[in-house]
Amino acid sequence: MGLRLAVLAGALLAAVGLAGHVAGAFDARTLSGTWLTAALGPTAYVLLAHPRSVTSRLRNALVGHVSAILAGLLALAVFGLWTAPSIVETHHESVAQVGAQATAIALTLLALTVADAHHAPSGATALLVASGIARPGPELVGLLIGLALVLLLAPLLARFPGHRHDTADDSAGDSPMG
Repeated sequence: MGLRLAVLAGALLAAVGLAGHVAGAFDARTLSGTWLTAALGPTAYVLLAHPRSVTSRLRNALVGHVSAILAGLLALAVFGLWTAPSIVETHHESVAQVGAQATAIALTLLALTVADAHHAPSGATALLVASGIARPGPELVGLLIGLALVLLLAPLLARFPGHRHDTADDSAGDSPMG
């Protein structure tokens, strides 16, 4: 299980990163954003390691990441950070950026709860957008393309033959949280 998962996740994320690298070489303006972002690792893990889990449903992943992107963009606008430098550029967070990030996470959680579409990795997407790392422009385009590739390819790879033990289904109700 561990080796299978490692190979599949590594191959998936390497494919996304390499595709982004190649695309950026051909179109330096539109496609130059990073396709392989922090949100993709947790998303790939959940989709590959626990394909039968509720949080791995394509609907949940789509609603989660789209809600997170919209929440992050709204937070940037509300806090006046639309064109502000990202936390990577400033090397620290301003009070407005902290507010935007907290607001983006809160709005994402609210949207996922209302839609009954929980997908924890979307929290990383909310932070990427609200922190300005995946701001509107090539950075956000890269995030969207990378997410699309993972959401398209991970369910296919999860069906790849090999030993599988989806622990997310076995522990229902047995965790300390419920």
